[in-house]
Amino acid sequence: MSTPTRFVATQSVLTLDTRHPDVIRAMNDVHDMHRLVMSGHRGWVPDGEADARAQMGVLSAWTVNLRTQTLTLITQARITPDWTPVARAAHLEPPHLISIDQTIKAGDTYTFRAFINPIRSAMPTAGPKKGQRGRRIASMSPRHAAEWFTQRLQPQGEPPIGPASIKRIGADADPAHISTTMLPPLVSTAKKGLKVVRAEVRGQLTVTDPATFTHTLTEGIGKARSYGVGLVLVRK
Repeated sequence: MSTPTRFVATQSVLTLDTRHPDVIRAMNDVHDMHRLVMSGHRGWVPDGEADARAQMGVLSAWTVNLRTQTLTLITQARITPDWTPVARAAHLEPPHLISIDQTIKAGDTYTFRAFINPIRSAMPTAGPKKGQRGRRIASMSPRHAAEWFTQRLQPQGEPPIGPASIKRIGADADPAHISTTMLPPLVSTAKKGLKVVRAEVRGQLTVTDPATFTHTLTEGIGKARSYGVGLVLVRK
């Protein structure tokens, strides 16, 4: 029987004004959004360290409602952030911090919301050469993004590494009851050509491997986690 594990983190919900110059910059450049997120986590890691985000376990995701002129930024980290570096005028509401300490057991069922960067590898049609890597292709449709996510589900009794060395998430779900929405891609005004495709996946998960599932919640899923994807949010 799988041993229960603990998931410990601090999540923040920032409600920001899309009319504020700092927020406008963050919406339009993925590097500015990264700087905004990391501004709440200063002092824990020496300045200039390349893996600062990974050391602190910082994950983030954001959505925009243009009708209400609101950007909702969700962050998660191993440490408690301080959001005073973000301009007070940019906040529509005070930051909301949530301390999480929960036991994860096999068979637990959660409603989930995941923000993913659905990238797949395509090998040359002529056949790959030894040691050759496939070309990375973004999944641009909800169907392809859903397929990307379901490939990472982990049925009961299956190992945490699946076919093609895909890292599974430690939980299973019914693909027929998963909904997927494509989000606006993340781009950079400074680095031309940078484009991070995003999708939001929702549904219900059942834990099959507590250790792997806790790792997924803590470390995130997929690529481009520095750029506001990879966060998996769960609720019982």
